[in-house]
Amino acid sequence: MSLDSLYPFLYSGGDDSAAVLEQVHQSTRAKVAEIARLRERVLETEERRLLECAGAMAVRFAAGGRLLAFGNGGSSSDAQDLASLFLSSGRGALCLTNDIAAVTALSNDVGFDVVFSRQVAAFGRVGDIAVGLSTSGDSLNLLRAFDEAARRGLLTVGFAGGGGGRMAELDTLDFLFTVPSPSVHRIQEAQTTLYHVLWELTLGGRK
Repeated sequence: MSLDSLYPFLYSGGDDSAAVLEQVHQSTRAKVAEIARLRERVLETEERRLLECAGAMAVRFAAGGRLLAFGNGGSSSDAQDLASLFLSSGRGALCLTNDIAAVTALSNDVGFDVVFSRQVAAFGRVGDIAVGLSTSGDSLNLLRAFDEAARRGLLTVGFAGGGGGRMAELDTLDFLFTVPSPSVHRIQEAQTTLYHVLWELTLGGRK
């Protein structure tokens, strides 16, 4: 998708600043309305499963389990945010993209496809929780991480966009939350809402 299709008012060739500002205003309002509707739709659809997932996570945390979060690109930032939420609430959590030495060593020496599964194998324990985030649901390194986590007895939780991609085909995912949108931006915005809700349901928002 080209930039001029996303922001036509910036590439129209005109010099009417008032008109451009009005188009920016309309575009912003449309995007805000779009994500508001999407969040409402997703939360309504996923309410029961969010409660179930939060209950399962709470049991594992109470037994000393930890959360292992992972994702690529912007989803890596979301994984870091998710891990920090639980850490701030006094629960064990780590993001598998934080250790740059481990990430680059595995990527260089073995392959990027195993960058998360190898860490799950090293750090994951029975009773831990593996949470992976993706906008497409097709990231091979996430798929392999979920398979490894399931083999080791971890609770597996995935976040994806669209129809869930290849993550929707996994039988190693205990919970998969999808955001039905073709927009990467709207998917990540809605996923942020979903995992914040999951955090609050699991821990009551206590810090």
